[in-house]
Amino acid sequence: MPDMSLNKYPMPEQEPNVRNKNFLEVAKGYTADIAQSEANRCLNCKNKPCVSGCPVNVRIPEFISKVAEGSFDEAYEIITSTNSLPAVCGRVCPQESQCEGKCVRGIKGEPVAIGRLERFVADYHRDNLSNNTETAKKPETNGHRVAVIGSGPAGLTCAGDLSRLGYEVTVFEAFHKAGGVLVYGIPEFRLPKAIVQSEIENLEAMGVKIVTNAIVGRAMSIDELFEDGFEAVFIGSGAGLPQFLGIPGENLLGVYSANEYLTRINLMKAYLPEYDTPIKKAKRVAVVGGGNVAMDAARCAKRMGAEEVFIVYRRSMEELPARKEEVHHAMEEGIVFKLLNNPVAVLGDENGYVRGLECLRMELGEPDESGRRRPVEIKDSNFVLDVDAVIIAIGTSPNPLIKSTTKGLDTNKKGGIIADDNAATSREGVFAGGDAVTGAATVILAMGAGKTAAQSIDKYIMSK
Repeated sequence: MPDMSLNKYPMPEQEPNVRNKNFLEVAKGYTADIAQSEANRCLNCKNKPCVSGCPVNVRIPEFISKVAEGSFDEAYEIITSTNSLPAVCGRVCPQESQCEGKCVRGIKGEPVAIGRLERFVADYHRDNLSNNTETAKKPETNGHRVAVIGSGPAGLTCAGDLSRLGYEVTVFEAFHKAGGVLVYGIPEFRLPKAIVQSEIENLEAMGVKIVTNAIVGRAMSIDELFEDGFEAVFIGSGAGLPQFLGIPGENLLGVYSANEYLTRINLMKAYLPEYDTPIKKAKRVAVVGGGNVAMDAARCAKRMGAEEVFIVYRRSMEELPARKEEVHHAMEEGIVFKLLNNPVAVLGDENGYVRGLECLRMELGEPDESGRRRPVEIKDSNFVLDVDAVIIAIGTSPNPLIKSTTKGLDTNKKGGIIADDNAATSREGVFAGGDAVTGAATVILAMGAGKTAAQSIDKYIMSK
């Protein structure tokens, strides 16, 4: 009989006032007993609405029924038949708006904790195999070579799927470490880097070759990749170009893009005393923006020793785009939300350092084209927030390097590469997906794009 309790089994977590001073993972993960109990809440629906909500079509009811019976290794096989990065997805996917958003149990009560169960299965597999790469056997090669640009979620997924089909895949990564946004963008307390590394080692064991410090568009061009014998190229180079507000004072010392701030902390380990990564120790920090990146930056600033951290966002809590779990965790950790406020200038002292953020109070008007109510300025409502650092987290756009060095590659006005539903671009043999196409979006959508591209590349090469 299914367990008909209305609520998910709670996730064990570090206490808020302990965790806001360390970078250890906030959520501790389900035990086997809790995972089996939660799995028993699944009704194993015939029409599987949850699967339609998953961009990589994980066979959700099948893996959950294996968890319920305690067959955790079989559950792992089922998940990884369509998902190359289960330990990552279990932690950072917005399940509430995808698989869990479609779960029938959510009609009365809470949906099944699909994300937590996926994480449990991936962690169990990693913890209980002396060498988890032994399950990732190298497929027999089909003799065809494919280049993948970028080792973020889109690139890794495309590489994994092509490798399973027998392709010889080389991934070119600009940074010194593979993982893309998974290593430079998402903080350790949400996604431990050892987990990303373990997923990457799995792919390498399957024969995927990863070349770091390789900037395509600078060290080599896409044309040169074809000359070197690659038959297709997938561009999964992400969206690493930060956007700014265009207000006075953004060039003052102590103003960061969230991209730079998070990269210094996550990839370059500025929070560890043995690393000499420069980062300003601020007492009062304003983070401008309302998405997951803004929450990550604010929660990092708190852990870096800031006494007060403010989220400054021009709309209200209703319109805040960040995941509810992220907002909840930020509030628990003491982050102060300054909503319906719009920054108009960063103020500096005589030495060129940030001393404040001038804001204007807002009220909500009629909905705009996004369907969210438009923020309208309240005249003469200016005030100054006393801060010594400002982090701008209002989004990123694709890096222009590849488009500027690749003839015949069409892009849109925001700099995104134009790709059709099959991930094909205007250049024959060149495919693209993830944030390089859409602009900044979620990890799982980038993975879905990598998956689509792998299928298209296979069709393209086989038809030749």
